Amino acid sequence: MLVRDAMSRVVLTIGPAHTLRQAARLMSARRIGAAVVLDPDHSGPGILTERDILDAVGAGHDPDHETAHGHTTTDVVFAAPDWTLDEAAAAMARGEFRHLIVLDGEETVGVVSVRDIIRCWVPARDGARALTV
Repeated sequence: MLVRDAMSRVVLTIGPAHTLRQAARLMSARRIGAAVVLDPDHSGPGILTERDILDAVGAGHDPDHETAHGHTTTDVVFAAPDWTLDEAAAAMARGEFRHLIVLDGEETVGVVSVRDIIRCWVPARDGARALTV
């Protein structure tokens, strides 16, 4: 199975001036863990994840005044739509992150997450129970 089969094609895109609270609200409303940040001052897209927001708030930053600009990862590993899910998972494991922006040439065409990959590898079953620890 390929990244194109698992990725989310609807991508939340924000700008560097969005506050962390604005980004968190948008991500929460869409039930996603990352936003693609398009900053005209940087070549290529960056990514802001739920972990970035959590780290900022945990460090005492005010989410109403801190902007995505200061918390965006710009040194991003990108996936191609024709990567296998094994290749995407390996890149995530090596980089210790949970989301990959998917580029087709220079165009952002999706985001693939660990959750997306797991859903493909382990199809949901009717009546499946969640494991509690």
